[in-house]
Amino acid sequence: MKIKGSLCAMALGLGLAPAAYAETLKVSTFLPPNHAFNRMLTQWGEELAEKSNGELTVELFPSGQLGPAPRQFDLARTGAADVAVVLSGATPGRFPMAELAGLPLTSPAAGNESAITSRRLTELAPEYLAEEHAGTHILWMAVTPPLKLHLKSADPSDLSVFKGLRIRYAGAIWQQLIEALGASPVPVQPAETGDALAKGVVDGTAFPFEATKSFDLAPVLGYSVEPGFAAAAFAVVMGDKAYDRLTPELRKLVEETTGPDRAEAFGKMLDEGEAEGRGYMSAGGVEIVTLTDDQLATLRAEVSPIVEAMVKGVDDAGKPGREFLSAYTQ
Repeated sequence: MKIKGSLCAMALGLGLAPAAYAETLKVSTFLPPNHAFNRMLTQWGEELAEKSNGELTVELFPSGQLGPAPRQFDLARTGAADVAVVLSGATPGRFPMAELAGLPLTSPAAGNESAITSRRLTELAPEYLAEEHAGTHILWMAVTPPLKLHLKSADPSDLSVFKGLRIRYAGAIWQQLIEALGASPVPVQPAETGDALAKGVVDGTAFPFEATKSFDLAPVLGYSVEPGFAAAAFAVVMGDKAYDRLTPELRKLVEETTGPDRAEAFGKMLDEGEAEGRGYMSAGGVEIVTLTDDQLATLRAEVSPIVEAMVKGVDDAGKPGREFLSAYTQ
């Protein structure tokens, strides 16, 4: 999906003079064109083009055109792309601090809406997350609404149904959570999930409702479980090489149009998409099962060791995991 030409045309339509300096940012995502990330990145590109008088535009490459989810960070770090959307859990253990934002049943005190969690994680990024994203500038962080478990045919009204099932996951947190439920975690790339479900490679998957719509999973699913169990953290990063080649004025523009405000706006988009995705699943015939308070209490007890182990693992690696989690959840 290329938007450079349309943005230049928009600039001319606004009566803006042709830019004396022009720079195009190559933006890579592994997500399908209709995903909220691509919509927000397109909006950001339009804002950059307008505010820079056409000097700074973006060219968007969705659907993993430049590489799959695990390669996105390195695409930006090495300069193969200028900006990339990074799923922290796609390369388990590489972004351990960021992954803590997705711990089971964990969120800031203000709530687990993505507008809240994404803003808070972005606010903490300069102090806590810059080191593990070395070689890039973090433009903003994002935390999805808590991911739900979706099953092909097994009725999850009783949590014991998960025993023996094969569940698609991403990241160490979800791997442990699925194992705690007695299921077997199976690594499947997001775009391949529908095919894996249809062929019986997996019996279920962990996704926000919004992503089930983006990947059109309702036709191969029978049940969804709410509330969500754990979230997924993302980073939108610009490689140092791309950042350094911009003029000081354009660097300032990038800084002014990203950060916590952009994260919150994107989070609101995710929250709206979550509601739409739930409607899509329901309309598609997927039965949505709501856990009881007793089931949630049981689940909290089962995941408590996972939370403690993840935090301790980060601390033992010499990073301030417990300090970060305390700041994130306050």
